[in-house]
Amino acid sequence: MADPTIHTIDLKFLGRSGVIGAYLIKHSNGCMLIETGPRTTIPNLVAGVKEIGFEVADITDVLLTHIHLDHAGAVGWLSQQGAKIYVHENGAPHLSNPQKLLESARRIYGEKMDQLWGEFLPVQEDRISILRNDDVVKIGGVNIRSIDVPGHANHHLAYLIGDACFSGDIGGIRLNDQHFIRLPLPPPDFHLEKWRDSIQRLQQIHPVRIIPTHFGIYADAAWQLQAVLDGLDQVEAWMEVNLVDDPPLEVLRKRFIEFEYQRALKYGIDSATVDAQQIVNPSFMSADGILRYWNKYRKPS
Repeated sequence: MADPTIHTIDLKFLGRSGVIGAYLIKHSNGCMLIETGPRTTIPNLVAGVKEIGFEVADITDVLLTHIHLDHAGAVGWLSQQGAKIYVHENGAPHLSNPQKLLESARRIYGEKMDQLWGEFLPVQEDRISILRNDDVVKIGGVNIRSIDVPGHANHHLAYLIGDACFSGDIGGIRLNDQHFIRLPLPPPDFHLEKWRDSIQRLQQIHPVRIIPTHFGIYADAAWQLQAVLDGLDQVEAWMEVNLVDDPPLEVLRKRFIEFEYQRALKYGIDSATVDAQQIVNPSFMSADGILRYWNKYRKPS
């Protein structure tokens, strides 16, 4: 059986194309989505579904890589339209009772929370289906294999459909065909060693295509997975230099922002791409995640 066609829906987050995507796959009973995007981009999601030839009511199933609001913010609304929701077991409780999820996000985004993400609606428990490592589910004749991939979040799955790996954030952020990957390292779950292990397990599966939520479909999965490992090595080397003097958070943020911009400059990345990547992965947030990880797991006693 041929691999199913994967349709990219550009959610045009904050009016910017090529930043957050949802992916639609037709099946025998309708269609499914991988990722939903934020609640604020629902009009663009609906328009994208219609352009492909479907209505929202045709979406039978939604698969979330993880529950961060840029990936899953519209999931409650879609469940109300009749979709079944697949999610990691650690993320499931936060869909039906999102208070802690929203409190954590508000600590990061503050007064910009509503503008960026909109209202998060809870998901009815009877519409949630849990997936674990190496589970295989068949939806309308399409086989989907889930792989547990912690490191960015402890509720993160990658999905394998045919030769394609839907990598969420574990496969990094890549906004065009340029060979440049940035890593989102947010609190509270960033864990370097777990991330490295997750990527190495995906490498052993040998996907051909890789599909990050940020953004697009690429036919060089082997290159991208290795680039993520290289990026983790660079971040680790940076940590070992920049955290030994126990800098205040604001100082650490400035150092990491400079590190990210210098790294982009080294790779010849244009400023428009750098700015777009900052929209979905602000460097200050990664600095916060790095500091939490360092203090919890690596700080000398």
